[in-house]
Amino acid sequence: MLEITEYTKFLIGLLAIVDPLGAIPVFIALTVHQNKEQRLKTARLTVVSVFFALMVALLFGEWILWAFGISVDAFRCAGGVILLLMGLGMLQSRGLTPADIEAAQDETIALVPLTMPLLAGPGAMSAVIVYAHQSNSITHYLSITLCILVVSAALMLCFKFLPWFSEHLSKRSIVMSTRVMGLLLVAIAVEFIAGGIKGLFPQLGS
Repeated sequence: MLEITEYTKFLIGLLAIVDPLGAIPVFIALTVHQNKEQRLKTARLTVVSVFFALMVALLFGEWILWAFGISVDAFRCAGGVILLLMGLGMLQSRGLTPADIEAAQDETIALVPLTMPLLAGPGAMSAVIVYAHQSNSITHYLSITLCILVVSAALMLCFKFLPWFSEHLSKRSIVMSTRVMGLLLVAIAVEFIAGGIKGLFPQLGS
């Protein structure tokens, strides 16, 4: 099991990737034609889908890497690059723009594009897989599961107070929070890449 600061770092990083606050304008745009009941159903399905997608990455992500012959260090570097690009995009406010909104069916909006790739995309899954590999203890996996639950709860909380956010949250405040999250994400991505390079080339650490 890692130190509590490592799990705190993981939680902050996962929150930065999923970015529940930044997902609000996307959710509003996708559910603009839904009534209150339909929007609540979509929100619940989205949260459940994000949770299960990240849990699949936690429980089976490393096995999937093994099946494809990919080392964890190589995946750490690739994940770091993804996080870096996402972080830079968030700093430039390019992170969360849904494509083909009008083509999405009411039943599938929660899965595509909300869950994949906007919320539980490659960046979030990369972070979960990389951190899961750092220990094999049950406590370690339970701690990561708890972090995923906290992120899912934060996402549900944002969706629950969606009417309030629609009235009080300005576009400027959303942009500011997204850029702060992006800066944190870039810093974490650098650590991912550095750790992966060190694992691939041990001689660099000597």
